[in-house]
Amino acid sequence: MAEGLYLMFCIEHVRDYNKGYSFTSAPSSDEVARYQKEAAEGRRVTFGTRVDRSTEIPMPSTARSGSAKALNQRKTAAQRQAQKADLQKRKLKVLEAKAFDTLGLEADATPEDIRRRYRERLKMHHPDGNQGDRTSEAALQATIEAHKILKLNGFC
Repeated sequence: MAEGLYLMFCIEHVRDYNKGYSFTSAPSSDEVARYQKEAAEGRRVTFGTRVDRSTEIPMPSTARSGSAKALNQRKTAAQRQAQKADLQKRKLKVLEAKAFDTLGLEADATPEDIRRRYRERLKMHHPDGNQGDRTSEAALQATIEAHKILKLNGFC
């Protein structure tokens, strides 16, 4: 507060404010000792540091928590294999079916088949491989998107 600045309070508020202070009597030695002990200890709630053994692999700090990549990183190898087997059995989602169709593959294609076809189509439609011809640029983008969808869903 700036020097010379005074605040005006009504007498009722002054009494409430000053209730916590005893200007006439000093605290007893026991009260002073208790206060000093509490101040030294902090009197705060502390929790144990025991850590239970985690059942899942901890997520790396660089991965985003909700991304498919982050969720797949947390799975063990056996869980990933079981997921791939389930993917082969279940009905394909619309985008997955379109991705397989874009790459010209069947739904039961292996990850190696998907990677091989992806590389073939990249070489086929890339402008550097077509002497700068940009007519197949849409097919190149569709191929990249199809591979991205299949990769995110665990097919390759």
